[in-house]
Amino acid sequence: MPLDPQAVVLLEMMAAAPIPWGKVPAAELRAMMAANAVPVTPHPLHRVEDRTIPGPTGTIPVRIYWPFETAHPAPVIVFFHGGGWVICDLDSHDQSVRQLALDTGAIVVSVDYRLAPEHRFPAAADDCHAATVWVGAHAGELGGDSSRIAVAGDSAGGNLAAVVPLMIKELGGPALAFQLLVYPVTGVPEDGRPSYKENGTDYMLTKDAMGWFSDQYAASPADFEHRWFSPTRAADLTGLPPALVITAEFDPLRDEGEDYGRMLQAAGVACTITRYDGMIHGFFGMELALDQARVAQLEAAAALKGAFAAST
Repeated sequence: MPLDPQAVVLLEMMAAAPIPWGKVPAAELRAMMAANAVPVTPHPLHRVEDRTIPGPTGTIPVRIYWPFETAHPAPVIVFFHGGGWVICDLDSHDQSVRQLALDTGAIVVSVDYRLAPEHRFPAAADDCHAATVWVGAHAGELGGDSSRIAVAGDSAGGNLAAVVPLMIKELGGPALAFQLLVYPVTGVPEDGRPSYKENGTDYMLTKDAMGWFSDQYAASPADFEHRWFSPTRAADLTGLPPALVITAEFDPLRDEGEDYGRMLQAAGVACTITRYDGMIHGFFGMELALDQARVAQLEAAAALKGAFAAST
């Protein structure tokens, strides 16, 4: 498929102010991204609360979203934001998380895990696992149902949403009803998958940027081979929760996400893989500019609601 016309317009706008991936220190890049964020009117929810929860080396900030007032325990989604493990935070993904809560009717706990390079692998994974364990233990206090917990994330957050079930399998934690993996990072650029060659320079996220992000997160090159860094290295995926893997046609991460989905299927895990033709990395949260984003959001919500219904 050709690049979606709406994506063409978006890329032309981005080209006027390119993001200097790897050309400035991480802290400066974060400040630039925050300063250039487009203000939006937040989707109104019943309640939103910032708090901290215990983590492996201190406290972890989280933002908890209750979409509706309900007398019944609601399902809970633990959400991990994207940003290459280096940038983005609770605010950058606030609107997307609000939309996810409204679409699913679930309580959503968005996790502000430690960022690289200040905190390298496995800091982000450790925080996300700890947050998921905390949600399992405290779901009832939130008005949630501890038997209906899912993890979700986009890009590097998709990586963490894939890694947490692996960690739970090895280290323990709550049983998960579902994993939503939106264009997840599941390998490294050096793996040489075709989508890096086809989409590595002209579609916002580049091969060089992903190499830089991976280098920021890894404590050493040996980390690239660890299953909690690159889930496609995992030897055993049996028993993991059902999954939806969403990918974009013009995304360097396309093939590794789809490869991981096929690995899940081969291990007997119920997994749907949906590629959105004509789309670029990051499209899922761009419903104001890209019609297909809303289609993907509704597919994700339907998959989550189906998994929660099956868990009752």
